[in-house]
Parts: sequence; C-alpha cells; structure tokens
Amino acid sequence: MLQQEAIDAVRGQTLAPRGHFIDGRSIASDSGDVLDIISPIDGAILTSVAAGSKADMDRAITSARSAFEDGRWSKMAPAQRKKILIKLAELIERDALELAVLGVRDNGTEINMAYKAESLSAAGTFRYYGEAIDKIYGQIAPTANSVLGLIHHAPVGVVGAIVPWNFPLMIGSWKIAPALAAGNSIVLKPAESASLSLLHLAKLASEAGVPDGVFNVVTGKGSVVGEAMGLSMDVDVLVFTGSGATGRRLLEYSARSNLKRCYLELGGKSPNIIFNDAPDLAQAAKVSAAGIFRNSGQVCVAGSRLLVQEDIHDDFVAEMSRHAKDFKVGNPLDLSSQIGAVHSLSELEANLQFVQTAQEEGAQCVAGGKRILSETGGYYMAPTVMSGVKVEDNLHQNEVFGPVLAVTPFKDEADAIRIANSTVYGLSAGVWTSNLSRAHRMIEEIKSGVIHVNTYGGSDLTVPLGGVKQSGNGHDKSLHAMDKYFDLKSAWIQL
Repeated sequence: MLQQEAIDAVRGQTLAPRGHFIDGRSIASDSGDVLDIISPIDGAILTSVAAGSKADMDRAITSARSAFEDGRWSKMAPAQRKKILIKLAELIERDALELAVLGVRDNGTEINMAYKAESLSAAGTFRYYGEAIDKIYGQIAPTANSVLGLIHHAPVGVVGAIVPWNFPLMIGSWKIAPALAAGNSIVLKPAESASLSLLHLAKLASEAGVPDGVFNVVTGKGSVVGEAMGLSMDVDVLVFTGSGATGRRLLEYSARSNLKRCYLELGGKSPNIIFNDAPDLAQAAKVSAAGIFRNSGQVCVAGSRLLVQEDIHDDFVAEMSRHAKDFKVGNPLDLSSQIGAVHSLSELEANLQFVQTAQEEGAQCVAGGKRILSETGGYYMAPTVMSGVKVEDNLHQNEVFGPVLAVTPFKDEADAIRIANSTVYGLSAGVWTSNLSRAHRMIEEIKSGVIHVNTYGGSDLTVPLGGVKQSGNGHDKSLHAMDKYFDLKSAWIQL
C-alpha cells in the first residue's frame, strides 16, 4: 500500500535534464536544444528533455536497424528473451514508486491511479508478453502428402512507436513489450511533455539485459522527430496512440515513404447508456462518474457521453452531479486527492471552451464548468456535468479529453442505438440493463471495439483494446497485439 511519507520522499527530488536514450546510453540532442517540462501540479518548470532533431531520429533508427540485422535480439533464443523481459518486469516493480511519481509530476495523474495503472500495469505487461514468447507456435498447413507447408512468424524489423501523455508508461508498455517479445527493435517517441517515465524504462531495459540498440527513445516535438519517424524508409511498422489529425499525417508519411504499416488508436467519444431497468442505478451513477472524471477525464475510453432513458433522466443526472461535486480535486501527489491536474494550460483552456460552446448551443451546466485551485499555479478543473446536450452539438460529437460529461436523454432501445452510433468514433461503450437479451442486442448493434455491460472501464491483458470507425485500427493488449509485430512467412517444401 502506498504511504504518503514514501511519496513525499520521492516527490521533492530535483530532476536533472534528460537526454535521448540511443544505442544503450543517454545522449544530448544533436543540436544541443532542450524542451522545458512544465509540471501541471504547479505550473513550474520541472526539468528539461532533449529537443530531438531529424538527425537524432535517424541515428536511433540506424541503431535499431543494426541491432535487428545482426541478430543480437531478433535471433536470440525465445527462452532468453523471455528471461530478460521478466527481469525487466521485476525492475519496474522495484522502481514502481519512482516511476509513478515521475509520471505524476509531468502529466498530473492522481498518484493512486498512476501507481496501479502505470507502474504495476507496465510490470504486468512485460511479464505477460515475456511469458508468451515461448508459447506462440508456427503452423503446418494441411497440404498433400507430397508437400510440407510451414507457416512461420517472423519479426517485422524496426518498430516505431509514438505514445501520448496521459498514460505514457502503460500505453508505451502495451506497444514496447509485444514488439520486443516478437524479436523486433524499437524506436520510441514519447509525448514531448511526458517523457520522464519512459526514459527511465529504457534504462531499466538495459539493466535487465536488453542489448544496446534494441530499445531507443528519442524525445522532442512530433512535428520534428515524429515526422522523421513517419517518413523514414527504415521503419517497418508504426504504432501510435493519439489524435485523429496526427494519425492522418502518419498515414500520409507512410504513403510518401516505404508504405510502412500503421496501427492507430485515435481516441473516442464513448457512449455510456443507462436503461431504466439497470440492476442498481446508484451503483451505475457511482461507476459512471469515475468512468469520466478519474484522471480529469484524460482517458481515451472515458464514458464522456451519458445516454439516460427519459423516465429516469432527471434523478440520474442529479445523482451524477452529486458525485461530480463530491470528488476531491487536488495535488495529484497527495493520497487524499481523488482527481489530479489537467495536463497542461492549453488543455485546460480547451476544456473550458467546450463548456462555453455547449452553453451557447443550449446545454445546461449542472455541476462544475470552471477552473479551480488557480492559486496553486497548477491546472485544475472541477468535474463538469452538462445536461440537455443534443446529438448535433459540438460537445456530443467531439472528444474533449477532459472532465466534461455530455448528458443526452433517449426514449427506447432503438433511440439509444441511434444516438450511440451518431459520432465518427467507435472505441468504447457501456450498457446498463437487467435484460440479458437487450444487453446482447446492444453489444451487436453498437459500433465500438469495447462494450462494457453493467460496469464501465476495467479489463486486463487477456482482452484486446482497439477501435472501429475513426477510433483507429489494430489492437493493443492480449495475444492479438502480437499480430502487429510479426510477418507471416510461408515455406512450401516439395518432399
């Protein structure tokens, strides 16, 4: 269990400037430039990271390619790769508090969530894929007796990964661990404002025995190093979590370069549907509130659209508003805080603009809707409930990525399905009902990669996470994630 004294001992540590991690060591940017890291906790400069250039990215990709081609990792026995990845999981657990505090200081997630969802989750991810390495078999095709058809899984080569700021260690691990397990080399580009925990992870990987050049991290702006990665002729697969606009650019870069495969998780505007026969409306409200407000709503699967059946609408909205007002928002490094900071001032201002636009379009703010704790210098927002949001409204159609809930009433099952499917997104959804047949119909009809029934949020590595429509393609988590990092190679042998 986390102790405040242990957190306080780590939170006050001065952080030295960080360089890239390339070919097994920390190095400065080719230009010598740095980027200041602003902590959302108090708006102060926390440290700096190297501001990468195209030359830095090219150097990292060259290192990764060399490591792949000489086989120091790609041709290592699976049992040995397994041993190293499990050792890495153990090192993450050893440094779990330090990793969590690093992440909180540069992205604002409340420490209780960061410790579990970032550090412990990352350790579990590396252990899961480490254990999977020697349990993935090729196949023998059902050919004629005169032919032997073999189907091999071959590592793709160099994997480029771009991860966001909201859960950098967790999401980064979802991509890094299966890619390494498959035998690939990695070049990772973290969000420029949330790189610290992933730079520490790279050092732990080296300590665990991952050979130099196999796992590289280049920090800097997406418009510079992200573009260089996307346009590289020597990156074989690109995996990304982030905005739709950036995802489109990455597809363009692929077309302009070597037609690298791109797997994109592009966020969502997830409907959470409350029927009047939900088994426990009080529990539904409690879980739904956490499903949108934890981590200040900065969760790609957040239940940001609440669809409530008309005859229970008013009472349910009142209960949601009560929960919103009861959450304790505060310094994310204090264990008593239930909700931490919004990641940046620009994100906070964008959230507030969504609220203003929603009101101009006729919605009512029944809880929150404003910046709070401004005297700290940090970026905090009160959990916000907006009722009377229409399907055509900006708040219904577009991802906020903040603690802002859009509430819309519905008449019946058909109406709920129509409203649920009325956006370009299809990442996650929730359904609350006691009717088993209805639950199955909703799972069938809602266009979404993940459907929760009588809960919202929560899953483990045994199930995949991925979206449909403009929420992207490909899957993180589960053994299905390995598909992105293998090429299938057929051997046709005449006997």
